[in-house]
Amino acid sequence: MKIEEITVKTLDGNTVNLMEIYAGNPLLILFFNIQCLGCVGRAIPLAYDYLQEFKNLNVVGIHTTFGKEVVTKDDIINIFTQKELPFPIYFDIEKLNYEKFECEGTPHWILTDKEGSVIRSIFGSQENAQTRLIYALEELTRE
Repeated sequence: MKIEEITVKTLDGNTVNLMEIYAGNPLLILFFNIQCLGCVGRAIPLAYDYLQEFKNLNVVGIHTTFGKEVVTKDDIINIFTQKELPFPIYFDIEKLNYEKFECEGTPHWILTDKEGSVIRSIFGSQENAQTRLIYALEELTRE
C-alpha cells in the first residue's frame, strides 16, 4: 500500500505531510505515547539506535493521544534526559494516523520504502518485534 499523505502536527503546532518531508528515503515511523513504559523505555531508544545504524533511513516518532489526554511540546522533551529530541517527533492528536495504519497499540512501527509503500507494520518493542523489525530494516537497506 503506497502512502501519499501522513498529516501530523509539529511540536510547535504546524501541520505537515511526512510523505513530502521524507520523500526519497525509507521511513520508519514509531507510534508511541509518553504514558507507555515500553515506548519510553525500549522503543524510543531502539528508534534512535536504528537511526544511527541505517544511514539512509529517516526515523520519526508520532505521539498518539488517547482520550482527553493533553500532551505538550514540553511533556515530550521532558522524557529525554538531555532535553533534546533524538529524531523528529510529531503529534497525532486525533489519532487519525494511528487508526489509518490500524495500529494495535503503542509502540507500533510502520516501515515504508523510498517510494512510500508500507513494507512492514509491527506492534511492540520486545524481542520478537525487535527481531522482525531488524530483519525488515536489513532487507530494505540492502537495496
